[in-house]
Amino acid sequence: MPMDYFAQDPRTHLERMRAGDLYIADDPEIARRQQRAVRLAARYQAAYVEDPENAGTVLAELLGSLGEGAHVRPPLYVDYGDNITIGARTFVNYNLTALDVAAITVGEDCQIGPNVQLLTPTHPLEPQPRRDKLEAARPVTIGDNVWLGGGAIVLPGVTIGENSVIGAGAVVTKDVPAGVVAVGNPARPVRTL
Repeated sequence: MPMDYFAQDPRTHLERMRAGDLYIADDPEIARRQQRAVRLAARYQAAYVEDPENAGTVLAELLGSLGEGAHVRPPLYVDYGDNITIGARTFVNYNLTALDVAAITVGEDCQIGPNVQLLTPTHPLEPQPRRDKLEAARPVTIGDNVWLGGGAIVLPGVTIGENSVIGAGAVVTKDVPAGVVAVGNPARPVRTL
């Protein structure tokens, strides 16, 4: 039987999740919010194909904030959607996975390649808490005018500075300063812009 990690904590799992603390994703409100996101993402994809003039309205309902002139090609995969901010004039290509347990902030004038992953969830390294389904999250922040190449993966807690370029397939495990090109796994700056 799993240990009671929260015996002294009166908060709900949703409250713990929002605070960035360990939680278990079995809260009914968490499930309701996830289902809302799945439903809206599916509606957005359908509207993008069948009713492109109104697709932006659905996307704006799904996301926490959508800047003027931003464009997101579906499919789009999110945990909740409302923890995601996309800045003005940002372009997101097909198949973004943005797991927004914590905040995901994408700046203005960004270019997000296909199959990019922005991942905020974390899990304990120790086997038993992980087996007991504990998780937490750390925010991801993408500065203005950043280009994330196709297939790039940005891990929890990472900030990418403005005007930087992340090469295709890079795995960004730690912060990247402004104005550099970073490539590889783990991603490392290789050039200043």
